[in-house]
Amino acid sequence: MNANLKTGNLMTGNWWSRWLLGGLLLLAPLSLVACAADGGSSPVGCSTASTPCLSGTATVALQTSKGEVQLQLDGAAAPLTAGNFVDLVQRGIYNGTAFHRVVREPVPFVVQGGDPTSADPKVPASQHGLGSFVDPATGIPRLIPLEIKRSDEPEPRYGEPVTAPGATRQLALAHQRGAVAMARSADPNSASAQFYVALQALPELDGRYAVFGRVSKGMEVVDQIRQGDKIVKATLVSGGKLVKGNP
Repeated sequence: MNANLKTGNLMTGNWWSRWLLGGLLLLAPLSLVACAADGGSSPVGCSTASTPCLSGTATVALQTSKGEVQLQLDGAAAPLTAGNFVDLVQRGIYNGTAFHRVVREPVPFVVQGGDPTSADPKVPASQHGLGSFVDPATGIPRLIPLEIKRSDEPEPRYGEPVTAPGATRQLALAHQRGAVAMARSADPNSASAQFYVALQALPELDGRYAVFGRVSKGMEVVDQIRQGDKIVKATLVSGGKLVKGNP
């Protein structure tokens, strides 16, 4: 799937910038599109989601093949998205997964990884980036809705990009260098496990993809990561209180 998205400073309007943005999309099977976190057809927030939400903050350490990276996750601005990530860390889903997409040219863009299938040596590298987290309790992919929090609103918005003129300036979490956000398919409500780190400020992604934290330590390690490098192990360092319902 490709998104017909326009960029800001990444060579606006030409094919290369559209390819860059399209590459953030998780190339999921069509059967995964238009599902929500509770398995229904409508996006939900923490109040009704079956997935856990993060109360407060969490620090996650990614031990990569290039060194350690620490992520600070924001449960106030992105409780559902951050809670999903912490839960996957605690399940060991990211251990052994690959950074399957790294874009640095012609300008720094993203380091993307987290596909659970990339930890399976039987899955060829050409197929990395196609997978979601399949919940062993249900046997179906866990998908979460797009979650965007404006600083002038008490609760996040769910299910639709926030792209109105001026609205992106009010976002609680923006795509600054080091921002951590979820990849997804063309459907906004289809993020699962894959995530990316912004290598520079990417305002053209603000309000379109769910930022849920930032690199708090080891951005110099992120700068060294190349396609095919691995997350050896992901661990929860501090925080990480998961709750059902609103935090």
